[in-house]
Amino acid sequence: MNMFNLTLIKLPNGWHRQLLLLSFNNIGGRQPGQASASVPGTIQLNYSTQFARGLSQTGSGTSPTFPQAARVSYQSALGVRRAWFNNIYLTANCAGNTNYYSSRAGANSTMSEQAYFVGVDVGTGSARAALVNAKGQVEQQAVEAIKTWTPEPHFYEQSSEDIWYAICKVVKHVISGVNKTQVKGIGFDATCSLVILGANGAPLTVSKSGAAEQNIILWMDHRAELETDEINAAKHALLKYVGGQVSLEMEIPKLLWLKRNLPQTYRSIWRAFDLPDFLTWRATDTDTRSLCSVVCKWNYDAASHNWSADFLRGADLEELTRDKFAALGSDVQPPGKPVGKGLSQRAASELGLAVGTVVSTSLIDAHAGALGMFGCRPDEGDDDVQGKMALIAGTSTCHMSITRDACFAQGVWGPYQDAIIPGYFLNEGGQSIAGHLLDHVLKTHESYPELKEKLGGDKYIYQHLNKLLPELAVKRGLSELSCLTQDVHVWPDLHGNRSPVADPTLRGIITGLDMTRGVDSLAIKYLAFVQALAYGTRHIIENLYQHKRAAFQTLLFCGGLAKNPLYVQCHADICNLPALIPDEQEMVLVGAAALGAAAAGHYDSLESASKAMGGTGQLLMPNANTVELHNRKYKVFLKLLDHQREYRDIMQANSA
Repeated sequence: MNMFNLTLIKLPNGWHRQLLLLSFNNIGGRQPGQASASVPGTIQLNYSTQFARGLSQTGSGTSPTFPQAARVSYQSALGVRRAWFNNIYLTANCAGNTNYYSSRAGANSTMSEQAYFVGVDVGTGSARAALVNAKGQVEQQAVEAIKTWTPEPHFYEQSSEDIWYAICKVVKHVISGVNKTQVKGIGFDATCSLVILGANGAPLTVSKSGAAEQNIILWMDHRAELETDEINAAKHALLKYVGGQVSLEMEIPKLLWLKRNLPQTYRSIWRAFDLPDFLTWRATDTDTRSLCSVVCKWNYDAASHNWSADFLRGADLEELTRDKFAALGSDVQPPGKPVGKGLSQRAASELGLAVGTVVSTSLIDAHAGALGMFGCRPDEGDDDVQGKMALIAGTSTCHMSITRDACFAQGVWGPYQDAIIPGYFLNEGGQSIAGHLLDHVLKTHESYPELKEKLGGDKYIYQHLNKLLPELAVKRGLSELSCLTQDVHVWPDLHGNRSPVADPTLRGIITGLDMTRGVDSLAIKYLAFVQALAYGTRHIIENLYQHKRAAFQTLLFCGGLAKNPLYVQCHADICNLPALIPDEQEMVLVGAAALGAAAAGHYDSLESASKAMGGTGQLLMPNANTVELHNRKYKVFLKLLDHQREYRDIMQANSA
């Protein structure tokens, strides 16, 4: 018989959507890839839990035989929870490599009656896909790494062909257990990166190397600093929709850089796509653009429902006005609308889906996460979507909120009409680096190699530090963990400020350094930077309040950093707002799938799809005992900004 050793790693507040770590002991000659819910076998459950502030303890459970349910209960720092794992479905490939997936549908005898939707998310470093049911529950998911070239500092390039190959691989995997006719719609989201195509849709290089494969300028690429300054100096009226100035992470400055630095590429452009729109074009052979992409990242004039020839001429990009703006796309549609006739024969074959499967107009990746989370609610009751701020927190962090009435806030992008949900204006703040910043802080500390060796790698380094910090507080006689940094203050913009200062030239500051060394020093520095990111969020919120934005009631979190309980708790404490953690962890994928559900007509609107698929979440309340401390530290945080500007003025005056 086959023995399966299954470890369930509990993620904070996400105890019924688990990561399955599978190891197979092939005793009876059956290949691992043949394991399925219909095959009798014994499953042994071993599980550990990771919780807020690093606390962990072992739970207890039963060892059922398929297809019985497995009941798991445990006690955490957040209280007693019980989770039921009904008909757990295990998958592994025949090569012996473990795939990390979980499924609610694997042994469901009524699967054939269900409708499913595929959500595809292309992030900075990987392409992901999920099979999602109509309730917004992720049944299967898969991930595939994508390539990034960094030919010189601040240059980041990718390949559209490499990304499409990765998408095909993950989509085929997640739909392998269902009939492809059950997949009623597919939605795409991706980073707001610039894709350049030449004649017949062939890749055109954006690289000084001349490699055609490298035809994407990644969102975080900062090569177009001079071009950004030129566009902002013109002070065009459209800039009021981007907080007063265009960001060098947007697409128009990057196109101007191509014109100035790679003129052959620029002259040969057939289509310039935002990456999400490239994916829908590649899937359908229909050239439409998402209102989300063009209004948020391309300075499209949503008020007149057209491109602004005046703005493009002022940006020295008059060539893009030709043939009715053909290179930029003349057919702009709101998110959640069907594109063309659905999947083309070529794309359907590559993805393993049926020809004509409905494809939705796309969203930017962070906006897809916001779409999923705006529909999320606490276990009991419902609340107004206008009172929520959604933080999509990964490599960078995006801060999304929607209102019925337009809110113009300096340094915050928007208001973008209908950019996510029709009938609402979107405001979008952000931090250019967040998860990437914390990785940098850890990996550049002198004690990182020692800690990595001690833990056997860096997989559990954040859990270790989260556990160490409360121990340090107790050792030092402090009443609260937050007091560890009462003398350490950080301005976190090592890669410039996106919101609300909107200054890409800003750099980081840390004060309060002492002679402490070792892992304790690393832990405190890590805490200080986590807090600094939360102060940055508070800075964005207070900026919106200054521009008459209604008060927020809740913060919502998804993305990689949402799985870090210290990050979430610091935000709740520093912003003094409850944090809502969706029970379904993969809300970006849920948002992408909701696009497909709306486009396929399964729900009558995108807002209905969001509310039906957003699910419920657990509330994490702010710690009232830290309010005074964080109010004082926030004043210091703002003072650091004043000092940095003062230092820069002094240096510029001296250099002149």
